[in-house]
Amino acid sequence: MAHSLKSSTEAARPNRPDLSTDAIRSTKEDLAACFRMAARNGFEEGICNHFSAVVPGHEDLFIVNPYGYAFRELTASKLLVCDFNGTVIDGDGEPEATAFYIHAEIHRRLPRARVAFHTHMPYATALSMTEGAPLIWAGQTALKFYGRTAVDENYNGLALDHREGARIAAAAGDADIVFLKHHGVLVLAPTVSEAWDDLYYLERAAEVQVLAMSTGREVLPVAPEIAEAAYRQMREGDPQSARAHLAAIRRQLDAEEPQYRH
Repeated sequence: MAHSLKSSTEAARPNRPDLSTDAIRSTKEDLAACFRMAARNGFEEGICNHFSAVVPGHEDLFIVNPYGYAFRELTASKLLVCDFNGTVIDGDGEPEATAFYIHAEIHRRLPRARVAFHTHMPYATALSMTEGAPLIWAGQTALKFYGRTAVDENYNGLALDHREGARIAAAAGDADIVFLKHHGVLVLAPTVSEAWDDLYYLERAAEVQVLAMSTGREVLPVAPEIAEAAYRQMREGDPQSARAHLAAIRRQLDAEEPQYRH
């Protein structure tokens, strides 16, 4: 299912940027932690899913996982730095083709989306396959995403050219969560910690909705005015909560899988 991009390498670039800064290293470690914890939670699908982040200090470069690795194998040093043309600036290997064509266009067209997580995690993906709006706004956790979602209705097969990424970016608009019909989900955020927090709670919200729907009983949405008020309560202080969430998973990994840092 996964496709190699066959990107060019950086060897001939005369003005290679300094990619050894503390900010870049920290971003790579945060991403590596998210890959590892996503694997623990069953959010990945084989070697097909991908996370990316704009390189701190370099708006035309992004960090992404290399083709051929499962999330649980990834470490900070295995991650690639690419430009928007598919050239690998730093790291060994190349990005998976759909990773490049989705993430390059997202970061190029949506500067607010400094981080983009794409998965086929099962419960959220299941809701992308159903009729109507994916989330019913019936569960408290779902209300974190009230008014923050969009749907790309125009599934067109694998994202193997720039048109697919451009269409997805257009469908995203101002949304932070994009349900890709018949495909999966995309989480957009200004920081790695906020992307992780949204990814985690999105799948939890989708899971309890699928369980509620499976009872065969009517799933009752929260009244819109209450949903809006709860959303505002949840979003207040969300960046701080997200940072604490990421710090918690890094403490767990430091104790149990410290190699993710390397």
